[in-house]
Amino acid sequence: MNNLLRALFISTLFLLLWIKQSSFLLYILPILWLVSYREFIRLNIRVLKSIFFFNLGVSLGYVVVSLLKGVSPSEFLVYINLKVYILTYFVFFFFSKVNVVEFFSFSKELSYLLMISLSQIISYKKSFEDFRLAYKARVIKKLRQREMNFVALMFEFFMKKALGDSKERTIAMRARGFFD
Repeated sequence: MNNLLRALFISTLFLLLWIKQSSFLLYILPILWLVSYREFIRLNIRVLKSIFFFNLGVSLGYVVVSLLKGVSPSEFLVYINLKVYILTYFVFFFFSKVNVVEFFSFSKELSYLLMISLSQIISYKKSFEDFRLAYKARVIKKLRQREMNFVALMFEFFMKKALGDSKERTIAMRARGFFD
């Protein structure tokens, strides 16, 4: 991985973060779409799936607070949702072209943290898929109460797993000198 590509990514990311006007973001959006024209549909689906609930929660919260304060929420909502969309789209597009492991290979610590993160993602994804398949195999017809119980048990499992994993990772990182 060459340093010019890293510098290009970081500078573009900071440029996108620095922009404070929705109108400038609206000029950047078609440029991103044109650059990624072959992957446009796939990237849009990934981006929208990954930011939908976050943006919905933030937007609804901001609407409630702004209405209570008597402020129009429309300009900020357009700006923040557009910014999150563009940043996510840019990062997804960039790392669809560049190997994320090679990108962080310049730093031993970042590479180690990336490997920890990727292994955890793979582990959680496998556990989720196992839960999904187990539920599908055991339930003949969908019952709302059973689904709710299943979701609650799965949520509890992942919370306990996350807490346990975080303690293990902290001990492992401390043993390797990350907190000195």
